[in-house]
Amino acid sequence: MTPGEASSRRARTVAAYVAMVAAAVAVFLMIRARGVEFPAPPAAEEAHARAAGGEDTFARVLLSLALITVATRLVGSAFQRFLRQPPVMGEIVAGILLGPSLLGACWPAAQAFVLPAAVAPHLAVISKIGVVLFLFLVGLELEPRLLRKQPHATVAISHASILAPFLLGAALALYLYPTHATRDVDFTTFALFLAVALSVTAFPVLARILSDRGVQSTPLGTTALACAAIDDVTAWTLLAFLTALARAELAHFTRTVLLLALYVAVMYWVVRPAVRLFSERAERGHGPLSRGTLALVFVAVLLSAVATEWIGVHALFGAFLLGVLLPRGGRLAREVQAQLESFVLVLLLPSFFALTGLRMEIGLLDGVRDWLVCALILLAATLGKVGGTTVAARLTGHRWRPALALGFLMNTRGLMQLIVLDLGLELGLITRRVFTMMVLMALVTTFLTAPAVERVLGKRWGASGS
Repeated sequence: MTPGEASSRRARTVAAYVAMVAAAVAVFLMIRARGVEFPAPPAAEEAHARAAGGEDTFARVLLSLALITVATRLVGSAFQRFLRQPPVMGEIVAGILLGPSLLGACWPAAQAFVLPAAVAPHLAVISKIGVVLFLFLVGLELEPRLLRKQPHATVAISHASILAPFLLGAALALYLYPTHATRDVDFTTFALFLAVALSVTAFPVLARILSDRGVQSTPLGTTALACAAIDDVTAWTLLAFLTALARAELAHFTRTVLLLALYVAVMYWVVRPAVRLFSERAERGHGPLSRGTLALVFVAVLLSAVATEWIGVHALFGAFLLGVLLPRGGRLAREVQAQLESFVLVLLLPSFFALTGLRMEIGLLDGVRDWLVCALILLAATLGKVGGTTVAARLTGHRWRPALALGFLMNTRGLMQLIVLDLGLELGLITRRVFTMMVLMALVTTFLTAPAVERVLGKRWGASGS
């Protein structure tokens, strides 16, 4: 084709394109000329307002999520770099700082911009989904070998680290119930909740602290992880029964417990073998898992969560149990974790921290008495965990320094404590004032873990902890 022919062909193509666009515009103008003569129906002002409000709220939710994500990442990175704390601790603090305790007290307009009241219900839904998926990941991270074939000494230490704070929490309820509870909750439920809340150890945060220092494979590290894993399973089992008791009237409690027992039996005897076969089949495959396979896993998580929610316990327990049953270390578990972890931890879970910040208000602690109560809760939690663990470890043959270090490691609470407290607040078992006190306790005990262990063992944990 000669240059002249190519130029002529290009000109014809451009002319055809212009003619096509011009024809489309002309046809639209003809339609418009005819359409403007039609009368419009009466304006649905209310629907209009709802649509406009919905669009505005949606935009605010997206903006709030973006600001929360930025704040939690920045503060989390700062905590890891400058304070040698797990990033999740900085993310929790960032969420609290965005609430009425700091930003709302110092600059109410900024707090209303970042977390307006209209956004809170939507953040609550997002945060609940994030927490359900996070509990699935926690279950997925639990090493089955940490729960099976443990020495009797490790089991004894774990149970002591639960029983001591459990009893101190129940005793603490004798003092707190007359002044810090409501008539909507009876003493038994209030006391049981405080007891369970003080018994929790944050397995994911503890695992991160140990792995950051490279001591997860030392005798001290493996013992701590084993005790924390047993603690988590025991505490969540107790919390499941407590939730059933709080949600159901006494007449329906037996029904709820029976349904829960049936659910666990079905999960163990029916779902567990099926999941194992599914995992083995995925192991034989090549290349990345298909989207259909991932969809089946996610649907199973959601259905398990729905089952426990319907039973009357909580969706958290269903997601956690399915994660425990999924074979760890296989290709299926690795790829599911890889696909889900970053999305949950980076985008969904920060909304839970922000919601915690909205619910927590340090200004609710009115006067010296409330701060003394807060100190008493901190003392009971620390004395129960550290004291119970240390004494049990010493009686089972550990030397004093490793036993005391193990006690401080078991005193790690962090995010798991916040999830338990949020559940208690949602069920009406505690007030926002007690919620604030317990959140402060969780933060302080977790912050103290690494410095306290370094103080006891020195900075070379691996050598000292053997």
